[in-house]
Amino acid sequence: MKRSILIPTDFSDNAWSAIIYALKLYADEFCTFYLLHTSHLSNPVSRTYITSHYVQKTHENAKKELIELKNQVEQSNVNANHDFQTILSSKPLLDTIKTTLKKHPIDLIVMGTKGATGINKFFMGSNTVDLIKNINQCPILAVPDQYEFSAPSRIAFPTDFNRFYDYLELKPLLDFADLFNSHIYVLHINVEKKLNELQEYNMTMLKEHLKNFKHSFHWLPKYTKKTEEINVFIEDLKIDVLAMINYEHSIIENIIKEPIIKKIGFKPIVPFLVFPE
Repeated sequence: MKRSILIPTDFSDNAWSAIIYALKLYADEFCTFYLLHTSHLSNPVSRTYITSHYVQKTHENAKKELIELKNQVEQSNVNANHDFQTILSSKPLLDTIKTTLKKHPIDLIVMGTKGATGINKFFMGSNTVDLIKNINQCPILAVPDQYEFSAPSRIAFPTDFNRFYDYLELKPLLDFADLFNSHIYVLHINVEKKLNELQEYNMTMLKEHLKNFKHSFHWLPKYTKKTEEINVFIEDLKIDVLAMINYEHSIIENIIKEPIIKKIGFKPIVPFLVFPE
């Protein structure tokens, strides 16, 4: 089966790192990679003083850069399994991605994430946060800035067991684990003395879904913010990828809703796989 991978790029080193990660992740898979760039000017104040000629020139320059990027990727990635397409838009990134998802059967979005400094910036880049909040058609893989690729043999999957996961919902996680025969580490942070009946049932069903995959269950006492505990878990067990399902009242939703100062405390230290319910 041929996969379709969408990679937004702003031509930065951060975006290039995400491209390299995606190429290595799917080195043995047949893939079409869509390199997407938008020349949209996001600052509404600056647009007041910009002429249509400037906008057109910016778009033309972006087109040249996108073609050069495609050539660079093809030269650095001599892989018969891979082919590359480009997508250029003058619309906002989120709108462009939504349109692309309607036109192409995208299996995964891979993007570099670099949180800017300052209290008015997001913990892992505003574009990444916008996608996580608004895209529910396919999984998103956020790759930290300057992250060196390592085979994702260890995947952390935090859950509170309050929600039932069906097999189709977990399929993006299982497909990802299947790439490198990964071990899935299910993490539960204790906020209760013991699991209730519903949690026990959900845990049993989760074990059933994971029965054909290497997996283990881990309990941590709650001693600080969940985001900090997750990062400690990642470091202690040498986790390669953090995976979460994005649903109402999930850990991800709570992270996004936290005050900005608290958000800065959660900077993913490994690639972050988010898949919709």
